[in-house]
Amino acid sequence: MAQQPSAESMLSTSPQVPEPKKPRKDRTHWLYIGVIIAVIAGIIFGLVAPDVAKSFKVLGTMFVSLIKMMISPVIFCTIVLGIGSVRAAASVGKAGGLALGYFLTMSTFALAVGLVVGNFIQPGSGLNIEATKNAGAEYASQAEHGGGMIGFIQSIIPDTIFSAFTSGSVLQTLFVALLVGFAVQSMGKRGEPILIAVGHLQKLMFKILNMVLWVAPIGAFGAMAGVVGATGMKAVLQLGVLMIAFYLTCIIFIFGVLGTILWSFTRVNIFKLCKYLGREFLLIVATSSSESALPNLMRKMEHVGVATPTVGIVVPTGYSFNLDGTAIYLTMSAIFISDAMHMPMNLGEQIGLLLFMIIASKGAAGVSGAGIATLAAGLQSHRPELLDGVGVIVGIDRFMSEARALTNFAGNAVATILVGKWTRTVDLARVRDVLDGKIPYVAAADDSDVDFHNPTVTNPATESLQPTPQVNIEAFRH
Repeated sequence: MAQQPSAESMLSTSPQVPEPKKPRKDRTHWLYIGVIIAVIAGIIFGLVAPDVAKSFKVLGTMFVSLIKMMISPVIFCTIVLGIGSVRAAASVGKAGGLALGYFLTMSTFALAVGLVVGNFIQPGSGLNIEATKNAGAEYASQAEHGGGMIGFIQSIIPDTIFSAFTSGSVLQTLFVALLVGFAVQSMGKRGEPILIAVGHLQKLMFKILNMVLWVAPIGAFGAMAGVVGATGMKAVLQLGVLMIAFYLTCIIFIFGVLGTILWSFTRVNIFKLCKYLGREFLLIVATSSSESALPNLMRKMEHVGVATPTVGIVVPTGYSFNLDGTAIYLTMSAIFISDAMHMPMNLGEQIGLLLFMIIASKGAAGVSGAGIATLAAGLQSHRPELLDGVGVIVGIDRFMSEARALTNFAGNAVATILVGKWTRTVDLARVRDVLDGKIPYVAAADDSDVDFHNPTVTNPATESLQPTPQVNIEAFRH
């Protein structure tokens, strides 16, 4: 008979958290369904009882407050770890430098495309979303007493490092995050424990954000009921215009912009590349996260003919810095909100917002919901009186998340072949043979897949809760 452990051995000297008996599955498709039902119910309620529906706007406002609560810690973690991934990619040779330069250029271009399209179609014009009164008063006070450019720069410097997280100023949080990120990098190996700690904090923040997102149906119902009650069917039509314009912009960006660049440098057909990655596109549609297809993409890029070291540098770096779809979404949504609240942004404010988004969007690709948090951060930093409009975007955010993730994913695949071409680490003859079906890809046992009849899949973005994959420097040391 086995000896029973003593009672004393059953005491733990440290806190413990039990592991789940079964692997966690990504069940965000239920959240997706819940948001759809809530949006439809909010529209019907707003049309049937508009006067009563207006009072439900507070539900959307409360949801935005929950998102606002997460802005400072999310921005801090993603920026500090983002600087770490830049340093890691830049330290592993020519491929890392080329990848970073390309990603920064394309993300900036995508942000500019979103601004141009948003200003051209003006999807929010004609709506009447009420601004947050307290935020509007705060913004007016800042504008009156800010002291111009000098006052603006002065407002970025916090009283203390810790007050940046409690003041509600996103620019102060961004400033501190940049200081911490560069300081940690200058410490070399001694800074790694700090980055690991920030990585654990980021996982905690995104776990809380995921929990907050499960009340999105309530926020979407309230925001949609409020805006439809105040504006009628025009709100639904304008939101539809925004979604259609966003999807069309993403399609044109993938097959027009990225396709042209890919063909110009490599003579590779973007349509054949997308067909080759069709299984991964379906996986992304099921999870609303491009990170769910990260392992598959790396294996398929190696199979297509790109050297393993190049894939190991470009793909993880791209997941942090090549956010074309997210960039288009951020700027188009910001323009929509400003127009809908009859507080349009001038050119200077749009450029300032674009510069902020270039920095703050890094690391917002993996975990579903990071995009809406980054949008709220941008508005909070530049035009806080527009923050309440995010509640309306929540109602359609889930419908646009797939397009964001698909565009990000396509951009990373294109970038991998381009950097391979520029570093002479890709066999373009093999690329064409693979894409023509002459050398078919054999699915690996570890490949992720999804059954749309039961789309409960294992999503690395949900499991790891860390949307900033790092290049493994040790793998490139000789």
